[in-house]
Amino acid sequence: MSDAIADAKRALRADLRERRNLLSPQARDAAADGIRTQLDALVDKHRARSVSCFLSTTTEPGTREFVDAAVERGIRVLLPITRADGLLDWSVATAGIDIAEGMFGLPEPVGELLGPIAVNSVDLLIVPAAAVDRTGMRLGWGRGFFDKTLGSMERCPPVYAVVYDSEVLDEVPSDLHDQRVTGVVTPTRTVTFAPARS
Repeated sequence: MSDAIADAKRALRADLRERRNLLSPQARDAAADGIRTQLDALVDKHRARSVSCFLSTTTEPGTREFVDAAVERGIRVLLPITRADGLLDWSVATAGIDIAEGMFGLPEPVGELLGPIAVNSVDLLIVPAAAVDRTGMRLGWGRGFFDKTLGSMERCPPVYAVVYDSEVLDEVPSDLHDQRVTGVVTPTRTVTFAPARS
């Protein structure tokens, strides 16, 4: 990656992180409600019986209500667990799941570990992002876990990134290893950029 691209990503991430930190608790609660509504509709649209989703941090658009409701509905939800080698293990979400602090301070489930290939069985992937541009290019937080996962899947199902409305941008800096997403989910809308990945 060129220094210019790395610097542009770093600056944009810092700006986005600062904006997220300034959100009020009321704005966060409203965003979580909107995200759940949008994700419920997305799962129904794709008739997904198995999905992967992340457990949101306190500053991310909330996904925990969606995960709890999906488990209640009988949908199999795989939650990511970070590994030192840059790959992701997975664990099946259950009602009342225990959550611990994983690598990098991220919330992760406590449960049986499934290996990285477990995600190959899902119908829909729901991933975190710092921002997404109007072509579907995703800007992550710089650790590459989801880019590696998406790039290694033989037959990738639709992939939707979850961001706030203000984080759908005209363009984000990107490099060769960065992965595009099928669409983006915000608290107020779901946008599909291109046909589902094959």
